[in-house]
Amino acid sequence: MARVDVIMPQMGESIAEGTVSRWLKKVGDTVKRDEAILEISTDKVDAEIPAPAAGVLAEIKVEEGATVAVQTVVAVIDTEGAAATTPAAAAAPSSPSAGTGKREEGAGASAPAAAKPAAPAAPPAPKAAPAAPGAAAPPAATEESAEDRLRRRSTPLVRKIAAEHGVDIAEVPGTGLAGRVTKKDILSFIEQGAAEPAPAAAPAPPAAPKPAAAGDVIHPTVEAWPGDEVVAMSRIRKLTADHMITSRRTSAHVTSFYEIDYTRIARLRARIKDEYQARGANPTFLTFIIKVIADNLRKHRVVNASVSGDTIIYRGAVNIGVAVALDWGLIVPVLKQADELSLVGIARKVADLAERARTKRLSPDDVQQGTFTITNPGVFGSLAGAPIINQPQVAILGVGSIEKRPKVITLDDGQDVIAIRTMGLLTLSFDHRIVDGADADRFMADVKHDLETFAEGAV
Repeated sequence: MARVDVIMPQMGESIAEGTVSRWLKKVGDTVKRDEAILEISTDKVDAEIPAPAAGVLAEIKVEEGATVAVQTVVAVIDTEGAAATTPAAAAAPSSPSAGTGKREEGAGASAPAAAKPAAPAAPPAPKAAPAAPGAAAPPAATEESAEDRLRRRSTPLVRKIAAEHGVDIAEVPGTGLAGRVTKKDILSFIEQGAAEPAPAAAPAPPAAPKPAAAGDVIHPTVEAWPGDEVVAMSRIRKLTADHMITSRRTSAHVTSFYEIDYTRIARLRARIKDEYQARGANPTFLTFIIKVIADNLRKHRVVNASVSGDTIIYRGAVNIGVAVALDWGLIVPVLKQADELSLVGIARKVADLAERARTKRLSPDDVQQGTFTITNPGVFGSLAGAPIINQPQVAILGVGSIEKRPKVITLDDGQDVIAIRTMGLLTLSFDHRIVDGADADRFMADVKHDLETFAEGAV
């Protein structure tokens, strides 16, 4: 019987573990090569993982809701296509053979299903691994083991909390896979430190509670009443909630509102629409906005920056993230080097990223290294909004609804008249730590000018 392992893939350089969100196949099901068989969640994206070979799903080693290290075998496929029920019984005694798993790119999130009580074989693997870190904690070797590496890397959130409190992750007892430090571990360690301050570190504990609130992102519990429905947050929803609260506590948010006359762009769109669609692109208002924003980020570097401690990082790349609303949450794919793309190139790229976001085919690289973000609540009818900055960026643009409204305009002869114009609001939320109001307004004034006088040659 030929057997192929399905492994937990490494969905990005900094990703050390993944959570099995949902099995799309059950033991005994026939699977085709590259057919999605399970969904996983990581710190960056959620993804559908394909079968590395055709056959029958003979064994599921990791149940829904469990988190394991990358390269862990999560299932076994019998490539000779045995009967649907036989592999289930035969799978337990057989030892897994080495194999390879093909990585699939994906994004979005599904609500994690409840973990099943079955498959007792899965827990022992994580339990065996902690022993290594336990022994490695009181260090000795010259080379760092895989377990030590996994433990030290932890998750971005855990590393952030540790950095905020000046805690060395290596000193924190970990209860996760291979002794990995979880959020609960780091918070518990900080709380104990505050409760039992060491004489030498007496001044540090009082400062601990403040950042703890920023790292822990406390969500108060609320009593459910009869008739209420209680649903667990999906992983992407929990991450979004934590990131939004952290961002509000990190950046000094200020929002400016600008009214834009899109009449010229509306006429250009009507003229080029058929031509663009024949080339596989749709010239939406958002396409024009991205183009103008990308061009102006080069001129206004402080809006395309990040704060690092007491230094400012002016980004060399112009990578614009565009928020995409999904049924299961929000994700922000990134247009890399957006200032180098033509209008038609931007239209194609936005359509491609949005489609791959909805079909869970984004890669971790597709959602990383953004330098500026655009969110478009206007598509749902919102007049304007004050969006929260996408850390570690320092600004985010909100696009309000675009519609025809009466507007006072001045004719060439100086006469004022009321005309029907295509209007909309743009809002810029910026980090007042490094972006002054004058900086933000100069940026938005240029954006407004360029949108209202968009050159026909640019289409």
